[in-house]
Amino acid sequence: MGSKDQGGGAASSGGGFFSSFAAGMRSWGTAVHKSVNGLLGYEGLEVINPDGGTDDAEEEALRGRWKQEDRDSYWKMMHKYIGSDVTSLVTLPVIIFEPMTMLQKMAELMEYCELLDKADECEDPYMRMVYASTWAVSVYFAYQRTWKPFNPILGETYEMVNHQGITFLAEQVSHHPPMGVAHCENEHFTYDITSKLRTKFLGNSVEIYPVGRTRVTLKKSGVVLDLVPPLTKVNNLIFGRTWVDTPGEMVMTNLTTGDKVVLYFQPCGWFGAGRYEVDGYVYSAAEEPKIMITGKWNKSLSYQPCDQEGDPLPGTELKEIWRVAPAPQGDKYQYTHFAHKINSFDTAPKKLLASDSRLRPDRYALEKGDMSKSGAEKSRLEEQQRAEKRTRDAKGEQFTPRWFNMTDVVAPTPWGDLEIYEYNGKYTEYRAAIDSSSVTGETDVTSTEFNPWQYGLALLVCCAISGFRALVVSMTFPFPFNATIIQEVVYFM
Repeated sequence: MGSKDQGGGAASSGGGFFSSFAAGMRSWGTAVHKSVNGLLGYEGLEVINPDGGTDDAEEEALRGRWKQEDRDSYWKMMHKYIGSDVTSLVTLPVIIFEPMTMLQKMAELMEYCELLDKADECEDPYMRMVYASTWAVSVYFAYQRTWKPFNPILGETYEMVNHQGITFLAEQVSHHPPMGVAHCENEHFTYDITSKLRTKFLGNSVEIYPVGRTRVTLKKSGVVLDLVPPLTKVNNLIFGRTWVDTPGEMVMTNLTTGDKVVLYFQPCGWFGAGRYEVDGYVYSAAEEPKIMITGKWNKSLSYQPCDQEGDPLPGTELKEIWRVAPAPQGDKYQYTHFAHKINSFDTAPKKLLASDSRLRPDRYALEKGDMSKSGAEKSRLEEQQRAEKRTRDAKGEQFTPRWFNMTDVVAPTPWGDLEIYEYNGKYTEYRAAIDSSSVTGETDVTSTEFNPWQYGLALLVCCAISGFRALVVSMTFPFPFNATIIQEVVYFM
């Protein structure tokens, strides 16, 4: 597509060698993409091994976590849900979880937030977009993990400080549908997001649609940036090795000037063709390409000024702007060093809120390797959440978030409309009061009891019996680890 094309199609635009090469690679990847439906005997199920070849298709199809009889039972149970949103389908066992909640996972976007600092300091409006869009891409290395994070409890929060001068706060503002809201700020930028994920179950894969609105305000220039990320697809839920792909376009728009970045995340084919590859351009408000961006989201990104055809300008060279930091070797959950910081109390502020994700007993037990305790605590928390809802319904009351307010704005997204929440500023006042207090000798924060509850801890007594019943039910399956089969169906939910 040329630079005059409208909308998101501009990612593969520009003509010239760069875009021709990218288009050729995409076509080749599609051409060698093979189906093994006949081999498996299940219509519509496709197996792709991004690290292998056609000769091991049968072997790859039989790999995975489940025995053949489990796959058969899964198919009988789940085929009726194909095409449906399965965000809150079942209660899952902790065996497939990572010791992190969705609110904490939202904070992973801040690992390379120094790129936003550079965007704020940059005088060149197009390089400013290069820095900002690179920041948006940088999180996908961490997002390729296939473990499922814990669903936040309604009213749960996550706070983070001691990283690049930021203060990050997230809160779960809705349970059905699940919605998380976050605000982050330092001396260079503010970041606000309202997120409500949707899914589409496809049999051996699930598509995850990032229904949300992201706004970044750069303080020096005052420009406001809007981000629309691509969807995510979790492949090989049952057949083959589970892996994550992010095909499609990411669009970042400067709402102040009209400049934008459109990046194309290439889909993966056989032999890993196209996997991880990202390419696109920074466009002026007149939709003329200004800077080419290329690289791999699991490794590094580079940029180079270009002409109106999208070709590199003579006398310029490709320069690296970002590279993934080294990750721990052999980590059980494939965590980055920053993911460990997110779980650590070292990044917690003084007098951490009792509703913080770090304090969840199920998450903390799983982090310590006590899966039995984690499962029991997860069932107890879920039952207490249901009890709170019954109490709210009986009282005719609604849940009211503490740190965010629901607005009258309903924003359109590529995947549906979204009710927008905004930061109400009360957390800033709360933190200022805490930081200015003369209280010393703070008790061990790990001894703080997790408490996101609207009606306090009194409900614990009435939940004890029903919570035990819920635990028994959650451990009873019609066949071995039935619920485990659903693990990736609600991935990232």
